[in-house]
This record gives sequence, C-alpha cells and structure tokens, in this order.
Amino acid sequence: MNDQRVHYRQPLQTTPFHERISAANRLNQWGPWGGYTTALALDDEAMEHSAIRSQASVYDLCPMVKYRIVGPDAIVYLNRLTIRNVTKLSVGGVHYTVWCDDNGKVLDDGTLFRLDDSEFMLCCQERHLPWLLDSALGFDVAIREVTTELAALSLQGPCSFAVLKAAGFDEVETLKPFRLMKLAFGEREIMISRTGFTGDLGYELWVDPADALTLWDRLFSAGELYGIRAIGSHALDIARIEAGFIITNVDFVPAHQALREDRARSPFELSLDWMIDFDKGHFNGRRALLAEKSSETSEWAMVGLDIEGNIDAPGALIYHNKKTEVGYITSAVWSPSVKRNIAIAMLRRPYHQHSRNLWVEIYALRELQYHKLMMSAQIAKRPFFEPPRKRATPPGLF
Repeated sequence: MNDQRVHYRQPLQTTPFHERISAANRLNQWGPWGGYTTALALDDEAMEHSAIRSQASVYDLCPMVKYRIVGPDAIVYLNRLTIRNVTKLSVGGVHYTVWCDDNGKVLDDGTLFRLDDSEFMLCCQERHLPWLLDSALGFDVAIREVTTELAALSLQGPCSFAVLKAAGFDEVETLKPFRLMKLAFGEREIMISRTGFTGDLGYELWVDPADALTLWDRLFSAGELYGIRAIGSHALDIARIEAGFIITNVDFVPAHQALREDRARSPFELSLDWMIDFDKGHFNGRRALLAEKSSETSEWAMVGLDIEGNIDAPGALIYHNKKTEVGYITSAVWSPSVKRNIAIAMLRRPYHQHSRNLWVEIYALRELQYHKLMMSAQIAKRPFFEPPRKRATPPGLF
C-alpha cells in the first residue's frame, strides 16, 4: 500500500540518531518537532545545561527544516527573498537572516549556507516550500526540501573543538565563526560549520543519514574524557535564552500563521533591522519596511530584561509604574551561567527606552496555590552570556 495512505500509523518519524538517543533517554521525555520525535531531557536537565557551558554537548538537529537552492539565479533569488545582501556571503560562509511578506512582517528566520557559487542551503524552524517556490517564479533556480537527506548534530561547549580534534577532525582548528568546510568521512564526506544555537564555542555537523551512528559513536568515543553528553531541548532552550536568540512560534508568530493581524512583527520590532540592506535592490517587504523606518510606525520593540528575584516569568505581563500594561515576556529563565533572572520581552514603544519603573507580574506556584508577585525589571543588553571563547580562532583546548 502507498505509504502516504498509512502515514497515521506513525505520526512522528524518528531521526537517524534515534537508536542512540532512545538508549540514553533515562527520563523517557519526548516531544514533537517538525514531524519528528525529539528528546526533551535525557537524564538531568541541570547537568545537560552544564555540559553546554562546561564540557561538550550533543543535540540532534535532524528535524530542522532544510532546503537546497541551486541555479544560476540563486543569488538574485535569495536577495529578493531575504532582507540581507546575499552577494556579501562568500562561498563557505553562513549568515543568519529573515524573510518577510509584502507587508514587511517576518515569516521566519534561519541560517543560509553558501555551499558553492550557485548552491545554497537554507535551514529554518517552519516549512515554507510553497512560499519559496512562489517567490522563485521567473528565476532560474531549483528548490527542494532535503530534511530527510541530511543527518545533523550540534556539538557545543568549551570542549567541542577538543572533541573534534580527538575524533580526527584537526582541520577545523582554522575554521572561523560562521564558516564551513567539507572533509572526508568514510566513503562520503562530512560538512562541519562553526555555528550553533547556544552562544558558545560550537559546531554543527552534517552527514549522510547512513553515517549518522558512525559519527555519533566516533564523537562519544573521542569525547569520553571531555565529559561529552547528549542533551535535550529543555537544556538547549536555557542556553539559547542566555544567548539572546529567538525562536519562531515562541518569541514571534510567523506572519502567514497569525490569525490576528496585530500579532505579526517586522524586523524593526524584533530588533533585527541591523540586517536589512535597503541598497541591494528590491526584496519582499522592502517598500513596507522603508515606510515603517521613515515614518517611525513600529509599535513594538524586542528587548532583554533583568528581573528581580529568581522566579522565571515566561508569558508574564509587563507594567509601567505597576499600572499601565506595556508588554509581555516571550521567553524567560533563571540563568545558571550568569546567575540572573533573565527574559526576552516585547515592549510597546516608547517604553523600550524606559530603564526604570518596569514591573513584571509573576504568578508563583507555592504548594498548589499561585501567589501574585510584582517584581521590578531593568532593560538589559543581549546576549546575556557571551564568552570570549565563542569567537577565538584557533579555539582553545579546554
């Protein structure tokens, strides 16, 4: 029988690394991500976060949506699609970018890898193939989803380079942040990029699914003395908040998914306007973004917050002078790395310029009862955590 007709028998797929991850998942905590089963926590969430910041951590990236974009017009197409200038991205480079609808509202963010002169890979959280194909009309370019054709691991932490070196990938010593290289790996090759979602020293490794378990075993054998540990999404979420990174459908709603018109956000409102290149020519949303910039009509601003106390406040409302509601928190955590109660928040303008008299309404659970707390907050610079080792080249052997 056609597999498409019996998909309901396995609503969530497993990744090429699932055999190893399921064996290590003592807590049996799983969750859905992009149609795949993914580990939320395997053993101890605090120890998993500690591995990110003190040792070496491994996270399964296979569910990340990946698109291969190839053709003579690939650069012109991507310049039309995204807000950054793709001509400035050299072969072997990676950059973070976003793309908007015609109203200048963000559809998604992701990383763009330039693999060759006319070949790119776009990685993101949500699926956008219809939008990508519609945007490609008139361009000599081919686009296809390759999510199932690549197995990917995120190797992060101060010991990540030491693990790669011990595993025989010495060449990555010269790899700078946001650069990639391809190396021989068995009968095929491995692509290693100095990228990640933790704001720390780290790499992402891309291989054929047939080589997935071989790569896993090689890393864990090489990393045994470096405290290598598999981690789940919960620990990674703590690290990404410390790094000040945002996530689609957590910190903002993609414009095409927003049921309410006022829920969509522009790059200006997400504090991503630094990447807009108005001089590169036309791109999706350019007219709307120019109008927003010139008329200063942005309604929101995304900021970092330091909050009094140690009770994290995801989803909490923010008030000015304890009276006027001026925003809400999208992500929050008590940070083990900086020992602060931190948050990413959306504030109505011009309250993003007020560093005083901001209050966060927190409902703290105390023995099955919620207690309302009003805690003071200060606007803080993102990232909250940014160690020098993140950019050091060559990286240190910790």
